[in-house]
Amino acid sequence: MNSNEIRKAFLDYFASKEHTIVPSAPMVIKNDPTLMFTNAGMNQFKDIFLGNVPRKFPRAADSQKCLRVSGKHNDLEEVGKDTYHHTMFEMLGNWSFGDYFKADAIAYAWEFLTEVVKLDKDRLYATVFGGDDKDKTEADEEAKQLWMRFLPEDRILYGNKKDNFWEMGDTGPCGPCSEIHIDLRDDDERQKINAVALINKDNPLVIEIWNLVFMQFNRLASGELVPLAAKHVDTGMGFERLCMAVQGKKSNYDTDVFQPLIQKLAQLSNKKYGEDHQTDIALRVVADHLRAVSFAIADGQLPSNTGAGYVIRRILRRAIRYGYTFLGFNQPFINTLVKDLVAQMGTQFPELKAQQVLIEKVIAEEETSFLKTLESGIVKFENYCTKLAAGKPVAGDFAFELFDTYGFPIDLTQLLASEKGLLVDMEGFQKGLAEQKARSRAAAAIETEDWVELNEIHPTEFVGYDTLSCECKILKYRKIKAKGKSLFQIVLDKSPFYAESGGQLGDCGYLQNINEKIKIDNTIKENNLWVHISTTLPENLTATFTAMVDEDLRQTTANNHSATHLIHFALRQVLGTHVEQKGSLVAPDRLRFDFSHFAKMSAEEIQQVEKIVNELVRKNMPLNERRAMPIEEAKKLGAMALFGEKYGDKVRVIQFGDSIEFCGGTHTSATGNIGLVKIISEGAIAAGVRRIEAITGKYAEEYVNGFITIHDNLKAQLNTDNVEQSVSRLAAENAAMKKALEAFKQERISAMVGKLQGDVREVNGKKVIAAVLEMDADSLKQIAYQLRTTAESLLVVFGTVDGGKPNLTVALSDDRVTNGLQAGKLVWEAAALIQGGGGGQPSLAQAGGKNCDGIRAAVDKVVEVVTA
Repeated sequence: MNSNEIRKAFLDYFASKEHTIVPSAPMVIKNDPTLMFTNAGMNQFKDIFLGNVPRKFPRAADSQKCLRVSGKHNDLEEVGKDTYHHTMFEMLGNWSFGDYFKADAIAYAWEFLTEVVKLDKDRLYATVFGGDDKDKTEADEEAKQLWMRFLPEDRILYGNKKDNFWEMGDTGPCGPCSEIHIDLRDDDERQKINAVALINKDNPLVIEIWNLVFMQFNRLASGELVPLAAKHVDTGMGFERLCMAVQGKKSNYDTDVFQPLIQKLAQLSNKKYGEDHQTDIALRVVADHLRAVSFAIADGQLPSNTGAGYVIRRILRRAIRYGYTFLGFNQPFINTLVKDLVAQMGTQFPELKAQQVLIEKVIAEEETSFLKTLESGIVKFENYCTKLAAGKPVAGDFAFELFDTYGFPIDLTQLLASEKGLLVDMEGFQKGLAEQKARSRAAAAIETEDWVELNEIHPTEFVGYDTLSCECKILKYRKIKAKGKSLFQIVLDKSPFYAESGGQLGDCGYLQNINEKIKIDNTIKENNLWVHISTTLPENLTATFTAMVDEDLRQTTANNHSATHLIHFALRQVLGTHVEQKGSLVAPDRLRFDFSHFAKMSAEEIQQVEKIVNELVRKNMPLNERRAMPIEEAKKLGAMALFGEKYGDKVRVIQFGDSIEFCGGTHTSATGNIGLVKIISEGAIAAGVRRIEAITGKYAEEYVNGFITIHDNLKAQLNTDNVEQSVSRLAAENAAMKKALEAFKQERISAMVGKLQGDVREVNGKKVIAAVLEMDADSLKQIAYQLRTTAESLLVVFGTVDGGKPNLTVALSDDRVTNGLQAGKLVWEAAALIQGGGGGQPSLAQAGGKNCDGIRAAVDKVVEVVTA
C-alpha cells in the first residue's frame, strides 16, 4: 500500500465504525495561550475534553497535521539524525466522547493493524500503565486483561507514569494509556534479543506506533486526581511510522512519504542518498523541514522574529544551513521543491495547492536573506579568529552569539573551528543557551490555580452583537500569576464583552451592582472559554451583576473592524482579485491589514484605495449581518474566508454593499460612523505579503490637522504661499552647497597627501608616516588609503579627535600585508589605550573609543609594534 492508500484505509475503517470523519484543523493555533502549534490530534477536541463546549458527535476520526519543535515536545535537533523524528507529521486518531472506552478502543486498534493493513501479529507488543505510588493510582489491570484477548501475556508490559500516563498539561483531563509497539528488526536480530528488552529504549526499529489514551481523571492544581464525569478515548498513531511498518522499511524517510522529495533533492545537489552519512542527514533535514514550513505558511503563519513565526524561521534556517554546508547550495533551492510537495500532498490538504505561490515566494525570500546572513556570520567568525590568541578556544559567548544572531547551530561553529585546528568552549555556549531558555520560560510562565465553580457550568452566552450590557452571574473564576502580577480570570453565564479573536482586541468595561464595581481590563478566548480579566474580584461572588462594555472603545473598535473590510474590498478593486487577507489588528485607535500582493503599492494606488473606501463611508451603507448561515450558502453568496481559519458548519457573514466576508467580530451599524479613513503606511512584512496601517474618525482628523499645522508653520517661516516650490529651491541650494564642500574637502585631502609624503621617516629601517592631526576621521581614512600605495614597506598611522571622540586609522602597503601584518589586528591591540575597539581590512582599518587623552599613546603603540 502506498501512503495515500494507508491514510484512506484508516479513515474508511473508522467511518465503518460509525466515526464522523473530520478534516484536519490548522497546524497553527489561535485562541489558545498554551500552544503555538497543533502538536497532537486531540488539540481540536480540547474544548470538549475540558467541558467548555458540548460534543457535536460521539465518535470522530481524522488525519491531523501536527508540528513538534518547541516546549515539551522539542524534537527539532533530532530531526534528520535518526530515522523517526520529524517536525511536521500526520497523526491518525480516533476519539470517543463519553461513548466507547477501553474494550472497543483496543479491539479497533488490533483489528485495523492486523486485518486491514496486515501487520504481522507476532511483531506487535502492548504496554499498559503499571500504577504510581505518588498519585495513588493502581495498575491498569482492565487494559491488560483486554489485551490478553489478542496477545500472550509475555508481550504485554507494564509501563511507568512517564510512558503510560497521558496528561494534557499540569492540570486538566488525563488518564492511563496503552501503547502499541512493533518490532521491525530482521529475524536474526529478533532471535538474538527479545523485543521486550528494547521497548521504550530508543531502539529505532522497536518503536511505538499507536497510543490509546483512556481519559478518566482530572488533575487539579494541587496534584490531586479526581474522576471525570464522562470517560473519553483519545488515540494517536504516527502516520509516517505506520507507513514504515506497512511498507516494510527501516526508516520513515525510506517510505513514499519522503522519498520523492529526497530523490529530487539528491538530483538537484548531485548527491546520492545512502552513500554518505552526513549527506543523508542533510537530505532528510531539508525534506522534513520543507513540509513543516510549507504547511505553516499555508495555515497563515509567516516566518518572523517572534513567537510562532520565529519557530518557523528557525526550522527553515536549519534546512538552509544544512543545504549550504553539506549539499553545496549557495543559492535559494528549497522554494523549488514546493511544487513537488504540492503534487504529493495537495489533494489531501488543498490549502497547500491554494497557497502554493505564496509559499514559494516566502521561502525564496527567506533563503536569499539567510544565505547572506550565513556569509556575514562566516566573515565574522574569520575576523574573530584573526584576533584569537594562540592556543585559546573559541569563546562560548561568541559561539552563542553566532547561534542566536546568525542562526549558526553549534555544530557549524565547531566545524569551522576544527578546520582551523581550534576548539569551542562548549561549557560557555551551553551556559548562554541555558540562560536564554530560562529567560524565555520566565517570560512565558503563567501560574494558574484551580477553577472555583460557583454555578452549573455551561458555555457563556455572548450577547455583545445586540447589546453592550446585560445581567449576569459568575460561573467560575481562578487566580493566575503572570510576570509577577496577580490577575483573576472570570467566566460569566452571559456576556456582552467581545473576546479577543480574529485580530480584534477584546472589550473592556465593568461588572457592577448596587454594592460594588470592578473593572474588566480585557476579554480573551482560552480554549473557547470566554474569559474576563480583572485585577480584583467582587466581594460577593454569588451576586447578580450588570456587565457593561466601554461604549466608546467598542464603537471605535467596531468602526475600525468595518474599515478593514472596506480596505480589503478596495484593494481587490485596485490591485486585483489575487489580494487575500493574511492577518489584521483591530484596536480602538488604529487598524492594521496584511494582504497578499507582490509589489510595493504606488502613491497613486494608495490614494485610489483611500478614495474608494471614503466613498463607501460617505454612502453610509447599513450593516447586513447574517448569523448562523450554512457555510455552503455563504460561499455561494460570495463571502470571503480568511485562510488558515477553521470554520464550522454555520458561519456569520458581514456585508456592506458588495463587501461580503466571513467574520465573527463586532461592526458598526453603518459605514458613515467610521468617518475619515487615512492610510498612514504601506510596506512589506514578508515575501508576497504587504501591510497597510490606517486610522479612522477622530484619529484620522488629528493626523490630517497635524499636517495642516506643519504646512501653515512652513508658510510662515518661508514667507511664501507656495511651500512646495520654496522647499524644492532650498533642497537644490543645499545639494549645490554639499557638492562644493565635497570638492573643497577633496582638494584639502590631495594637498595633505602631498605634504605627508614628505614626512616619511625610518624607524629601525622601516618606513613610517605617523601623526595626530586635526581632521575628521573619514578624511584621514581617505588620506591613509592613498598614502599606502606611495612607497613599499610603509606603515601609515593617524590619530584624531572627531566629534569629541578619539579615532585611530592604520594603513599598510601591500608588501607589508603579504609579509604577515594585519591592519585590523594592529588597531585592535592599540584601541585599548583609547578605551575602544575596531577592525577592518588587512590593509586598512580604524578604531574608535572614549579616551581622547590616549590617542597619542595609541599612535605610538602601533609604531612600536611594527618597528620593534
